[in-house]
Amino acid sequence: MKKRELSNNNYAEMVPAVEQACKILIFLAKESGGRPRLTDICREVGIHNSKGYSILNTLSKYGLVQREPIAKTYRLGPGLAYFGRRVLQGMDLRKMVMPHLETLSSQTGETSLFGLLSAEQVFIIAKQEGDHLIGVNIDIGHRFHMTAGAHGKAIVSVMPEAQRSKILSRKKLYFYGDPVKFDPVRLKAEIEKAKALGFAEDRGDLQPGINAVSSAVMDHNGSVQGCVILIGTYPESKIPEFGPLVSATAQEISRELGLGVKDSYNTQACAL
Repeated sequence: MKKRELSNNNYAEMVPAVEQACKILIFLAKESGGRPRLTDICREVGIHNSKGYSILNTLSKYGLVQREPIAKTYRLGPGLAYFGRRVLQGMDLRKMVMPHLETLSSQTGETSLFGLLSAEQVFIIAKQEGDHLIGVNIDIGHRFHMTAGAHGKAIVSVMPEAQRSKILSRKKLYFYGDPVKFDPVRLKAEIEKAKALGFAEDRGDLQPGINAVSSAVMDHNGSVQGCVILIGTYPESKIPEFGPLVSATAQEISRELGLGVKDSYNTQACAL
């Protein structure tokens, strides 16, 4: 008997309930501080309350979602932490970037991070502490919104214009922390500066007294995979010195991922 061949259409088919469960988890990840109710979740995913309730109950059974019985709100459950740890433990990418982070921290004395872009979040999967007794503590697995601070500017600066415009059209943007502080004129100038220099910066906007420099990391297709971040309480006067080092680190990692960096970075930045 011949093996049954799957057509492209069959192979591409999705299970609706699984897709809806995934959309629920993604929505809860985005709204981690909002504590949405059942109706909010179902409206976002586009399903009836009864269907959403059944999916949420199933996710709750496996610890992937938690329900607050009094407020009747939902949030991500602790079961996801297990999966997150397993993913991070098994990532070859982390092993690949660590030598680069070690070199960067050795050059600057500051804490260097690698953030992996996933959906609309940047997950810290690797870090190298600086040599200061007092510094910034960011744990492996910590997540930032993709538009937050220096890494947000770095990421959007290398995106195609259409993709960048789509992101910048959203109601909530976290480039300067609280969305109410968003300044489109200032951001436009900072994006142009990041495109020219190969790195973006945050001068205490996310957290007073903490500065950051970041550059995007690209894969062989020229898509953003993540970013290198150098963060600390270092003075703003150090940013022009640290920025090119961060940019060079991101380019080295991009090379290992197979990207010809000359196509995505200003070549002048390499000479700074």
